[in-house]
Amino acid sequence: MNDRPQRSWLRLILIGVALTAANLAVYALLPPALLERLGGLGYLGAFASAALANATVLVPVPYYPLLIRLGQAFDPYGVTLAAAAGSVLGELVAYYVGRAGTATIAKTRFYEWAHRQLSHPWRAPLLLFALSAPPNPFFDVAGLLAGAVGVPVWIYVIATFLGRIIRMGTVILIGYGLR
Repeated sequence: MNDRPQRSWLRLILIGVALTAANLAVYALLPPALLERLGGLGYLGAFASAALANATVLVPVPYYPLLIRLGQAFDPYGVTLAAAAGSVLGELVAYYVGRAGTATIAKTRFYEWAHRQLSHPWRAPLLLFALSAPPNPFFDVAGLLAGAVGVPVWIYVIATFLGRIIRMGTVILIGYGLR
């Protein structure tokens, strides 16, 4: 019996649990003084933190706690839009790395499948939207591939922005309910 697929799923689950724990720890330990300073930036703080966190390709940065705190202090819908826009700006790093052709990604089954989908003009925006909405590690690969296969940047930006409105809105509104 081949338990390799089970190990990969277990690894993904453990990574998800670890990232959730890191985000909860940051949320609980976020110093009020830091929040006050960042709160002075308001929507710009949400935009900048999401942009910087998403500019790191393949390295997750726990920024949701800050967005939750900003969503509790300001209009959560405004914070959602600012964070979604910043997130798209940060994700453009992966897109342009893929566009430059310097990305080296393991050619897994997901890579091959995503490459086929992103090469199709009608499926590309749907895939980008679907992968950008939930928190998952596959969007960086999709961003790299979107650039590599030549998905127009405006399609990438719009599809990613719409997906990130859902992601950021969900995170911020859940946090808003914790108030």
